[in-house]
Amino acid sequence: MKKYQFKTNINCSGCVANVTAVLDGEKRIKSWSVNTSDPSKILTVETEGIGEAEVRSILSKAGYRAEKIND
Repeated sequence: MKKYQFKTNINCSGCVANVTAVLDGEKRIKSWSVNTSDPSKILTVETEGIGEAEVRSILSKAGYRAEKIND
C-alpha cells in the first residue's frame, strides 16, 4: 500500500462532505483523512494500485487542488 500526503484547499466540514463520496467511491483508495485545522489542509491518502497523479486528478474533478508534499 502507498501513502501520499497533499496540501489541499479542502478547508471545512462542507468540503470534506463533498470529497467523501468521491474518495470513498474509488475502490483503490483504502483510507483517507484531511486535517482541516492545519494551515496547509493536509490530506493523507492510502492507496493500492493508484498513483499520486491519479489521486490529484480525482480531487481536481471534484473541484479541489492537491499539491503533493515531498516525502
